[in-house]
Amino acid sequence: MNAGKILVGWGQEDVTPYGKNVSLRGQFHVRLTKEIRDPLMTTALALEAEGKSDQAIIVSLDAVGISNYVTDGCRKVLATEIPDFDANKFFISATHTHTAPDQPGVVLSSRPPLDDDVMSEESYGNLLIEKISSAAVRAWKARRPGALSWGKGHAVVGFNRRVSYFNGNTVMYGKSDDPNFSHIEGYEDHGVDMLFAYDVKHKLTGMIVNVPCPSQCTESAYFVSADYWHETRQEIRKRHGKDLFVLAQCAAAGDQSPRIMVNRQSDARILELKGYGNEYNMARRQDIADKIAAAVDEVLPLASKDIRDSVEFAHKVDNIALTRRRATEEDLETAMSEVAAWKVRLEELKDQEPSSVPYSSAYRRIGFNQRVIDLYEEQKRGENLTMPVELHSLRIGDIAMCSNRFEYFLDFGLRIKSRSKALQTFIVQLAGEGTYLPTERAMKGGSYGAFIASTPVGPEGGQEIVEKEVESINSMWEN
Repeated sequence: MNAGKILVGWGQEDVTPYGKNVSLRGQFHVRLTKEIRDPLMTTALALEAEGKSDQAIIVSLDAVGISNYVTDGCRKVLATEIPDFDANKFFISATHTHTAPDQPGVVLSSRPPLDDDVMSEESYGNLLIEKISSAAVRAWKARRPGALSWGKGHAVVGFNRRVSYFNGNTVMYGKSDDPNFSHIEGYEDHGVDMLFAYDVKHKLTGMIVNVPCPSQCTESAYFVSADYWHETRQEIRKRHGKDLFVLAQCAAAGDQSPRIMVNRQSDARILELKGYGNEYNMARRQDIADKIAAAVDEVLPLASKDIRDSVEFAHKVDNIALTRRRATEEDLETAMSEVAAWKVRLEELKDQEPSSVPYSSAYRRIGFNQRVIDLYEEQKRGENLTMPVELHSLRIGDIAMCSNRFEYFLDFGLRIKSRSKALQTFIVQLAGEGTYLPTERAMKGGSYGAFIASTPVGPEGGQEIVEKEVESINSMWEN
Protein backbone atom coordinates (compact mmCIF):
# COMPACT_ATOMS: atom_id res chain seq x y z
CA MET A 1 0.00 0.00 0.00
CA ASN A 2 1.45 3.35 -1.04
CA ALA A 3 1.56 6.37 1.22
CA GLY A 4 -0.30 9.47 0.07
CA LYS A 5 -1.42 12.87 1.23
CA ILE A 6 -4.16 12.89 3.82
CA LEU A 7 -7.05 15.32 4.31
CA VAL A 8 -7.98 16.02 7.92
CA GLY A 9 -11.03 17.77 9.39
CA TRP A 10 -12.47 18.19 12.88
CA GLY A 11 -15.94 18.92 14.24
CA GLN A 12 -17.48 19.11 17.70
CA GLU A 13 -20.89 19.70 19.25
CA ASP A 14 -22.33 20.00 22.74
CA VAL A 15 -25.03 17.32 23.24
CA THR A 16 -26.06 18.33 26.76
CA PRO A 17 -29.88 18.40 27.33
CA TYR A 18 -29.93 21.86 28.90
CA GLY A 19 -33.06 22.75 30.86
CA LYS A 20 -34.53 19.28 30.46
CA ASN A 21 -35.59 16.76 33.07
CA VAL A 22 -33.81 13.60 31.93
CA SER A 23 -33.47 9.97 32.93
CA LEU A 24 -29.84 8.92 33.16
CA ARG A 25 -28.74 5.57 31.74
CA GLY A 26 -26.26 3.29 33.46
CA GLN A 27 -27.94 1.69 36.47
CA PHE A 28 -30.86 -0.66 36.96
CA HIS A 29 -32.90 2.08 38.65
CA VAL A 30 -34.11 5.32 37.12
CA ARG A 31 -32.22 8.50 38.03
CA LEU A 32 -34.05 11.71 37.15
CA THR A 33 -32.20 15.01 37.10
CA LYS A 34 -32.01 18.51 35.67
CA GLU A 35 -28.58 19.18 37.15
CA ILE A 36 -25.74 19.69 34.66
CA ARG A 37 -22.35 19.24 36.23
CA ASP A 38 -20.38 19.47 33.00
CA PRO A 39 -21.22 19.22 29.28
CA LEU A 40 -21.64 16.09 27.21
CA MET A 41 -19.70 16.34 23.96
CA THR A 42 -19.42 14.65 20.60
CA THR A 43 -16.22 15.00 18.56
CA ALA A 44 -15.67 13.98 14.94
CA LEU A 45 -12.50 13.40 12.94
CA ALA A 46 -12.79 13.18 9.14
CA LEU A 47 -10.01 11.54 7.14
CA GLU A 48 -9.72 11.13 3.40
CA ALA A 49 -6.88 9.77 1.30
CA GLU A 50 -5.43 11.71 -1.59
CA GLY A 51 -7.39 10.92 -4.73
CA LYS A 52 -10.43 9.96 -2.63
CA SER A 53 -9.30 6.35 -2.53
CA ASP A 54 -10.68 5.91 0.98
CA GLN A 55 -12.35 7.85 3.76
CA ALA A 56 -13.64 7.75 7.33
CA ILE A 57 -15.50 9.83 9.87
CA ILE A 58 -14.62 8.69 13.39
CA VAL A 59 -16.89 9.99 16.14
CA SER A 60 -16.80 9.87 19.93
CA LEU A 61 -19.82 10.51 22.17
CA ASP A 62 -20.17 10.96 25.92
CA ALA A 63 -22.78 8.25 26.48
CA VAL A 64 -23.13 4.75 27.92
CA GLY A 65 -23.49 3.27 24.42
CA ILE A 66 -24.73 4.08 20.93
CA SER A 67 -28.20 2.95 19.89
CA ASN A 68 -28.88 1.81 16.34
CA TYR A 69 -31.56 4.51 16.24
CA VAL A 70 -28.85 7.16 16.56
CA THR A 71 -26.32 5.58 14.18
CA ASP A 72 -28.92 4.90 11.49
CA GLY A 73 -30.37 8.38 11.87
CA CYS A 74 -26.97 10.01 11.49
CA ARG A 75 -26.18 7.99 8.38
CA LYS A 76 -29.39 9.14 6.73
CA VAL A 77 -28.45 12.75 7.40
CA LEU A 78 -24.89 12.28 6.14
CA ALA A 79 -26.10 10.62 2.93
CA THR A 80 -28.03 13.81 2.16
CA GLU A 81 -25.70 16.46 3.57
CA ILE A 82 -22.39 15.10 2.27
CA PRO A 83 -23.18 12.81 -0.70
CA ASP A 84 -19.48 12.53 -1.59
CA PHE A 85 -18.96 10.61 1.66
CA ASP A 86 -19.80 6.91 2.05
CA ALA A 87 -22.04 6.93 5.15
CA ASN A 88 -21.13 3.30 5.86
CA LYS A 89 -17.62 4.51 6.71
CA PHE A 90 -18.93 6.54 9.62
CA PHE A 91 -18.91 5.08 13.11
CA ILE A 92 -19.58 6.37 16.62
CA SER A 93 -18.15 5.01 19.86
CA ALA A 94 -19.16 5.80 23.44
CA THR A 95 -16.99 6.76 26.41
CA HIS A 96 -19.42 4.85 28.66
CA THR A 97 -20.28 7.63 31.06
CA HIS A 98 -23.17 6.51 33.27
CA THR A 99 -24.44 10.09 33.61
CA ALA A 100 -25.88 10.75 30.16
CA PRO A 101 -29.56 10.41 29.15
CA ASP A 102 -31.40 7.36 27.88
CA GLN A 103 -31.45 6.65 24.15
CA PRO A 104 -34.07 4.64 22.27
CA GLY A 105 -33.29 1.01 21.55
CA VAL A 106 -34.02 -2.47 22.84
CA VAL A 107 -30.66 -3.00 24.51
CA LEU A 108 -30.10 0.44 25.94
CA SER A 109 -33.63 1.01 27.20
CA SER A 110 -36.20 -0.69 29.39
CA ARG A 111 -37.37 2.09 31.64
CA PRO A 112 -40.91 2.26 33.03
CA PRO A 113 -43.33 4.90 31.70
CA LEU A 114 -42.33 8.26 33.19
CA ASP A 115 -44.05 11.63 33.56
CA ASP A 116 -44.48 13.78 30.48
CA ASP A 117 -41.95 16.33 31.74
CA VAL A 118 -39.14 13.76 31.45
CA MET A 119 -37.34 13.95 28.12
CA SER A 120 -38.31 10.93 26.05
CA GLU A 121 -35.70 8.54 24.72
CA GLU A 122 -36.68 9.45 21.17
CA SER A 123 -36.33 13.19 21.87
CA TYR A 124 -32.81 12.77 23.16
CA GLY A 125 -32.03 10.37 20.33
CA ASN A 126 -33.17 13.02 17.85
CA LEU A 127 -31.01 15.64 19.57
CA LEU A 128 -28.05 13.29 19.24
CA ILE A 129 -28.75 12.66 15.56
CA GLU A 130 -28.88 16.41 14.92
CA LYS A 131 -25.72 17.24 16.88
CA ILE A 132 -23.58 14.24 15.89
CA SER A 133 -24.48 14.74 12.25
CA SER A 134 -23.61 18.43 12.55
CA ALA A 135 -20.19 17.60 14.01
CA ALA A 136 -19.55 14.98 11.33
CA VAL A 137 -20.62 17.27 8.47
CA ARG A 138 -18.51 20.10 9.87
CA ALA A 139 -15.50 17.78 10.11
CA TRP A 140 -15.99 16.56 6.53
CA LYS A 141 -16.38 20.04 5.10
CA ALA A 142 -13.40 21.30 7.13
CA ARG A 143 -10.99 18.68 5.81
CA ARG A 144 -7.76 20.13 4.50
CA PRO A 145 -4.33 18.72 3.70
CA GLY A 146 -2.76 17.77 6.99
CA ALA A 147 -0.30 15.52 8.74
CA LEU A 148 -0.40 12.81 11.41
CA SER A 149 1.80 11.26 14.05
CA TRP A 150 1.20 8.59 16.66
CA GLY A 151 2.60 7.11 19.81
CA LYS A 152 1.90 5.09 22.92
CA GLY A 153 2.24 6.08 26.56
CA HIS A 154 1.02 4.78 29.89
CA ALA A 155 -1.33 6.00 32.60
CA VAL A 156 -2.77 4.00 35.47
CA VAL A 157 -6.50 4.50 34.87
CA GLY A 158 -8.37 1.19 34.72
CA PHE A 159 -8.42 -1.82 37.03
CA ASN A 160 -9.98 -5.24 36.62
CA ARG A 161 -13.23 -5.08 38.58
CA ARG A 162 -13.95 -8.80 38.89
CA VAL A 163 -13.04 -10.15 42.32
CA SER A 164 -12.49 -13.93 42.62
CA TYR A 165 -12.91 -16.11 45.70
CA PHE A 166 -11.56 -19.45 46.87
CA ASN A 167 -14.85 -21.19 46.01
CA GLY A 168 -14.30 -20.40 42.32
CA ASN A 169 -16.95 -17.68 42.12
CA THR A 170 -16.26 -14.20 40.81
CA VAL A 171 -18.23 -11.04 41.63
CA MET A 172 -18.10 -7.76 39.77
CA TYR A 173 -17.10 -5.16 42.37
CA GLY A 174 -16.84 -7.90 44.99
CA LYS A 175 -15.25 -7.20 48.37
CA SER A 176 -11.53 -7.88 48.51
CA ASP A 177 -11.43 -7.67 52.34
CA ASP A 178 -13.42 -10.91 52.54
CA PRO A 179 -11.42 -13.81 54.11
CA ASN A 180 -12.43 -15.87 51.04
CA PHE A 181 -10.84 -13.38 48.62
CA SER A 182 -8.40 -15.17 46.33
CA HIS A 183 -7.38 -12.83 43.48
CA ILE A 184 -8.48 -10.30 40.88
CA GLU A 185 -9.73 -12.25 37.88
CA GLY A 186 -7.83 -10.74 34.97
CA TYR A 187 -5.20 -8.52 33.47
CA GLU A 188 -5.05 -4.72 33.43
CA ASP A 189 -3.73 -2.59 30.58
CA HIS A 190 -2.37 0.86 31.38
CA GLY A 191 -1.42 1.73 27.81
CA VAL A 192 -2.68 4.96 26.23
CA ASP A 193 -2.76 5.01 22.42
CA MET A 194 -2.59 8.44 20.79
CA LEU A 195 -3.04 9.74 17.26
CA PHE A 196 -2.10 13.39 16.68
CA ALA A 197 -3.36 15.54 13.80
CA TYR A 198 -1.68 18.67 12.41
CA ASP A 199 -2.22 21.25 9.70
CA VAL A 200 0.21 21.60 6.77
CA LYS A 201 2.50 23.77 8.92
CA HIS A 202 2.58 21.03 11.54
CA LYS A 203 0.55 22.95 14.06
CA LEU A 204 -1.32 20.52 16.34
CA THR A 205 -5.09 20.61 15.70
CA GLY A 206 -6.35 17.65 17.70
CA MET A 207 -5.80 14.13 18.95
CA ILE A 208 -7.43 10.78 19.54
CA VAL A 209 -6.76 9.45 23.04
CA ASN A 210 -7.60 5.78 23.47
CA VAL A 211 -7.77 4.40 27.04
CA PRO A 212 -8.78 0.87 28.13
CA CYS A 213 -11.18 2.05 30.83
CA PRO A 214 -14.82 3.21 30.78
CA SER A 215 -15.59 6.72 32.02
CA GLN A 216 -17.54 5.87 35.17
CA CYS A 217 -15.94 7.28 38.30
CA THR A 218 -19.22 8.93 39.33
CA GLU A 219 -21.45 6.29 37.76
CA SER A 220 -24.23 6.47 40.39
CA ALA A 221 -24.51 10.27 40.50
CA TYR A 222 -27.70 12.22 39.85
CA PHE A 223 -26.22 14.80 37.50
CA VAL A 224 -25.38 15.02 33.81
CA SER A 225 -21.65 14.63 33.26
CA ALA A 226 -18.97 13.30 30.91
CA ASP A 227 -17.23 11.83 33.96
CA TYR A 228 -13.41 11.80 33.88
CA TRP A 229 -13.23 12.76 30.22
CA HIS A 230 -14.46 16.24 31.12
CA GLU A 231 -11.49 16.91 33.40
CA THR A 232 -9.18 15.12 30.97
CA ARG A 233 -10.17 17.31 28.03
CA GLN A 234 -9.77 20.39 30.20
CA GLU A 235 -6.34 19.33 31.39
CA ILE A 236 -5.03 18.48 27.92
CA ARG A 237 -6.31 21.78 26.52
CA LYS A 238 -4.81 23.74 29.39
CA ARG A 239 -1.42 22.29 28.50
CA HIS A 240 -1.63 22.16 24.69
CA GLY A 241 -4.17 24.70 23.49
CA LYS A 242 -7.69 25.75 24.42
CA ASP A 243 -9.09 25.07 20.92
CA LEU A 244 -7.63 21.59 20.62
CA PHE A 245 -9.98 18.78 19.59
CA VAL A 246 -9.79 15.77 21.92
CA LEU A 247 -11.54 12.63 20.66
CA ALA A 248 -11.93 10.12 23.48
CA GLN A 249 -12.05 6.39 22.83
CA CYS A 250 -12.55 3.47 25.19
CA ALA A 251 -10.46 0.42 24.30
CA ALA A 252 -11.45 -3.16 25.17
CA ALA A 253 -12.45 -2.82 28.81
CA GLY A 254 -15.59 -4.83 29.55
CA ASP A 255 -14.03 -6.11 32.77
CA GLN A 256 -12.27 -2.85 33.65
CA SER A 257 -13.25 0.12 35.79
CA PRO A 258 -11.60 3.23 37.26
CA ARG A 259 -12.37 1.80 40.70
CA ILE A 260 -9.42 0.43 42.64
CA MET A 261 -10.46 -2.94 44.07
CA VAL A 262 -7.68 -3.51 46.63
CA ASN A 263 -6.55 -1.13 49.41
CA ARG A 264 -8.60 1.80 48.14
CA GLN A 265 -8.19 3.68 51.44
CA SER A 266 -4.52 4.34 50.81
CA ASP A 267 -5.35 5.77 47.39
CA ALA A 268 -8.02 8.01 48.91
CA ARG A 269 -5.49 9.39 51.40
CA ILE A 270 -3.01 10.29 48.66
CA LEU A 271 -5.73 12.01 46.63
CA GLU A 272 -6.60 14.14 49.66
CA LEU A 273 -2.94 14.99 50.14
CA LYS A 274 -2.83 16.06 46.49
CA GLY A 275 -5.55 18.58 47.31
CA TYR A 276 -8.34 16.89 45.33
CA GLY A 277 -10.72 16.83 48.31
CA ASN A 278 -12.29 14.05 50.31
CA GLU A 279 -15.00 13.05 47.83
CA TYR A 280 -13.15 10.04 46.48
CA ASN A 281 -14.91 9.53 43.15
CA MET A 282 -14.57 13.17 42.11
CA ALA A 283 -10.94 13.13 43.23
CA ARG A 284 -10.34 10.07 41.03
CA ARG A 285 -11.67 11.99 38.04
CA GLN A 286 -9.09 14.75 38.44
CA ASP A 287 -6.30 12.30 39.19
CA ILE A 288 -7.11 10.32 36.02
CA ALA A 289 -7.14 13.56 34.03
CA ASP A 290 -3.69 14.44 35.35
CA LYS A 291 -2.34 10.98 34.52
CA ILE A 292 -3.68 10.94 30.95
CA ALA A 293 -2.49 14.50 30.34
CA ALA A 294 0.94 13.55 31.66
CA ALA A 295 1.03 10.65 29.19
CA VAL A 296 0.20 13.10 26.38
CA ASP A 297 2.93 15.44 27.65
CA GLU A 298 5.46 12.63 27.41
CA VAL A 299 4.45 11.18 24.04
CA LEU A 300 3.52 14.27 22.02
CA PRO A 301 7.07 15.72 21.76
CA LEU A 302 8.41 12.31 20.79
CA ALA A 303 5.69 11.65 18.20
CA SER A 304 6.32 15.14 16.82
CA LYS A 305 9.77 14.01 15.75
CA ASP A 306 8.06 11.74 13.21
CA ILE A 307 5.20 13.74 11.71
CA ARG A 308 4.00 12.17 8.44
CA ASP A 309 2.71 14.39 5.63
CA SER A 310 1.91 11.23 3.66
CA VAL A 311 0.43 8.08 5.18
CA GLU A 312 -1.02 4.76 4.08
CA PHE A 313 -4.77 4.93 4.63
CA ALA A 314 -7.47 2.30 4.25
CA HIS A 315 -10.83 1.61 5.85
CA LYS A 316 -12.63 -1.74 5.74
CA VAL A 317 -16.15 -2.41 6.97
CA ASP A 318 -17.09 -6.02 7.74
CA ASN A 319 -20.63 -7.16 8.49
CA ILE A 320 -20.55 -10.59 10.07
CA ALA A 321 -22.91 -12.85 12.01
CA LEU A 322 -21.57 -13.78 15.44
CA THR A 323 -22.51 -17.00 17.17
CA ARG A 324 -24.94 -16.15 19.96
CA ARG A 325 -24.90 -17.76 23.37
CA ARG A 326 -27.32 -20.65 23.65
CA ALA A 327 -29.82 -20.32 26.47
CA THR A 328 -29.91 -23.57 28.45
CA GLU A 329 -32.73 -25.15 30.44
CA GLU A 330 -30.97 -23.91 33.58
CA ASP A 331 -30.83 -20.37 32.15
CA LEU A 332 -34.54 -20.57 31.38
CA GLU A 333 -35.45 -21.79 34.86
CA THR A 334 -33.36 -19.09 36.51
CA ALA A 335 -34.85 -16.37 34.33
CA MET A 336 -38.42 -17.53 34.87
CA SER A 337 -37.87 -17.62 38.63
CA GLU A 338 -36.38 -14.11 38.56
CA VAL A 339 -39.21 -12.71 36.44
CA ALA A 340 -41.86 -14.24 38.70
CA ALA A 341 -40.20 -12.90 41.85
CA TRP A 342 -39.73 -9.40 40.43
CA LYS A 343 -43.34 -9.30 39.19
CA VAL A 344 -44.50 -10.03 42.71
CA ARG A 345 -42.24 -7.27 43.96
CA LEU A 346 -43.53 -4.85 41.32
CA GLU A 347 -47.12 -5.57 42.38
CA GLU A 348 -46.15 -4.78 45.97
CA LEU A 349 -44.73 -1.47 44.76
CA LYS A 350 -47.66 -0.52 42.51
CA ASP A 351 -48.45 2.61 44.55
CA GLN A 352 -44.93 3.98 44.24
CA GLU A 353 -43.78 6.40 41.58
CA PRO A 354 -42.43 4.55 38.51
CA SER A 355 -39.27 6.66 38.81
CA SER A 356 -38.59 5.51 42.37
CA VAL A 357 -35.55 3.31 42.93
CA PRO A 358 -37.50 0.23 44.12
CA TYR A 359 -40.13 0.36 41.36
CA SER A 360 -37.81 1.13 38.47
CA SER A 361 -35.31 -1.49 39.64
CA ALA A 362 -38.00 -4.18 39.74
CA TYR A 363 -39.32 -3.09 36.33
CA ARG A 364 -35.91 -3.30 34.70
CA ARG A 365 -35.06 -6.62 36.35
CA ILE A 366 -38.15 -8.11 34.77
CA GLY A 367 -37.10 -6.94 31.32
CA PHE A 368 -33.51 -7.99 31.95
CA ASN A 369 -34.51 -11.59 32.66
CA GLN A 370 -37.35 -11.74 30.15
CA ARG A 371 -34.76 -11.41 27.39
CA VAL A 372 -33.38 -14.81 28.38
CA ILE A 373 -36.83 -16.42 28.22
CA ASP A 374 -37.45 -14.89 24.81
CA LEU A 375 -34.03 -16.00 23.59
CA TYR A 376 -34.63 -19.58 24.76
CA GLU A 377 -37.96 -19.78 22.94
CA GLU A 378 -36.51 -18.25 19.77
CA GLN A 379 -33.56 -20.62 19.73
CA LYS A 380 -35.89 -23.56 20.38
CA ARG A 381 -37.60 -22.58 17.11
CA GLY A 382 -34.22 -22.35 15.38
CA GLU A 383 -34.27 -18.53 15.39
CA ASN A 384 -31.86 -15.89 16.71
CA LEU A 385 -28.82 -18.19 16.59
CA THR A 386 -26.53 -15.42 15.37
CA MET A 387 -26.14 -11.68 15.91
CA PRO A 388 -25.25 -9.38 13.00
CA VAL A 389 -22.48 -6.93 13.86
CA GLU A 390 -20.60 -4.22 12.02
CA LEU A 391 -16.83 -4.06 12.45
CA HIS A 392 -14.57 -1.25 11.25
CA SER A 393 -10.85 -1.77 10.59
CA LEU A 394 -8.55 1.06 9.53
CA ARG A 395 -4.95 1.51 8.58
CA ILE A 396 -3.59 4.98 9.31
CA GLY A 397 0.12 4.99 8.59
CA ASP A 398 1.78 2.52 10.94
CA ILE A 399 -1.25 2.15 13.19
CA ALA A 400 -4.43 0.11 12.99
CA MET A 401 -7.80 0.87 14.51
CA CYS A 402 -10.67 -1.58 14.88
CA SER A 403 -14.12 -1.28 16.43
CA ASN A 404 -16.82 -3.46 17.93
CA ARG A 405 -20.18 -2.74 19.57
CA PHE A 406 -19.59 -4.56 22.87
CA GLU A 407 -18.22 -4.01 26.34
CA TYR A 408 -15.44 -6.22 25.08
CA PHE A 409 -13.38 -7.93 27.77
CA LEU A 410 -9.73 -6.92 27.82
CA ASP A 411 -8.30 -10.31 26.85
CA PHE A 412 -9.94 -10.12 23.42
CA GLY A 413 -8.37 -6.75 22.74
CA LEU A 414 -4.97 -8.07 23.76
CA ARG A 415 -5.35 -10.99 21.34
CA ILE A 416 -5.99 -8.57 18.48
CA LYS A 417 -3.09 -6.30 19.46
CA SER A 418 -0.69 -9.21 19.81
CA ARG A 419 -1.46 -10.63 16.35
CA SER A 420 -1.83 -7.34 14.48
CA LYS A 421 0.91 -6.51 11.98
CA ALA A 422 0.49 -2.83 12.81
CA LEU A 423 3.09 -1.06 14.90
CA GLN A 424 0.30 0.03 17.23
CA THR A 425 -3.35 -1.03 17.36
CA PHE A 426 -6.24 1.00 18.73
CA ILE A 427 -9.17 -1.14 19.94
CA VAL A 428 -12.44 0.81 20.02
CA GLN A 429 -15.27 -0.76 22.00
CA LEU A 430 -18.88 0.40 22.39
CA ALA A 431 -19.20 1.43 18.74
CA GLY A 432 -22.82 0.38 19.06
CA GLU A 433 -25.42 -0.64 21.60
CA GLY A 434 -23.12 -2.35 24.07
CA THR A 435 -23.76 -5.46 26.20
CA TYR A 436 -20.90 -7.36 27.79
CA LEU A 437 -18.83 -9.87 25.85
CA PRO A 438 -17.00 -12.03 28.44
CA THR A 439 -14.05 -14.38 28.18
CA GLU A 440 -13.99 -18.10 28.93
CA ARG A 441 -12.41 -17.31 32.29
CA ALA A 442 -15.19 -14.88 33.21
CA MET A 443 -17.87 -17.38 32.22
CA LYS A 444 -16.46 -19.87 34.71
CA GLY A 445 -16.48 -17.27 37.47
CA GLY A 446 -20.02 -16.10 36.74
CA SER A 447 -21.58 -12.88 38.09
CA TYR A 448 -23.01 -9.85 36.31
CA GLY A 449 -21.14 -9.23 33.08
CA ALA A 450 -20.98 -12.98 32.44
CA PHE A 451 -24.67 -13.95 32.95
CA ILE A 452 -26.52 -14.67 29.73
CA ALA A 453 -29.03 -11.87 30.41
CA SER A 454 -26.24 -9.30 30.01
CA THR A 455 -24.17 -11.22 27.45
CA PRO A 456 -26.09 -12.31 24.34
CA VAL A 457 -22.75 -13.17 22.73
CA GLY A 458 -20.22 -15.30 24.58
CA PRO A 459 -16.53 -16.19 24.24
CA GLU A 460 -17.03 -17.98 20.92
CA GLY A 461 -18.41 -14.81 19.36
CA GLY A 462 -15.69 -12.75 21.01
CA GLN A 463 -13.04 -14.87 19.33
CA GLU A 464 -14.87 -14.59 16.00
CA ILE A 465 -14.37 -10.83 16.25
CA VAL A 466 -10.68 -11.36 17.03
CA GLU A 467 -10.19 -13.55 13.97
CA LYS A 468 -12.06 -11.24 11.59
CA GLU A 469 -10.36 -8.07 12.77
CA VAL A 470 -6.89 -9.62 12.75
CA GLU A 471 -7.59 -10.80 9.19
CA SER A 472 -8.85 -7.38 8.10
CA ILE A 473 -6.01 -5.47 9.73
CA ASN A 474 -3.27 -7.73 8.46
CA SER A 475 -4.64 -7.68 4.91
CA MET A 476 -3.79 -3.97 4.89
CA TRP A 477 -0.13 -4.79 5.53
CA GLU A 478 0.24 -7.45 2.85
CA ASN A 479 1.73 -5.15 0.20
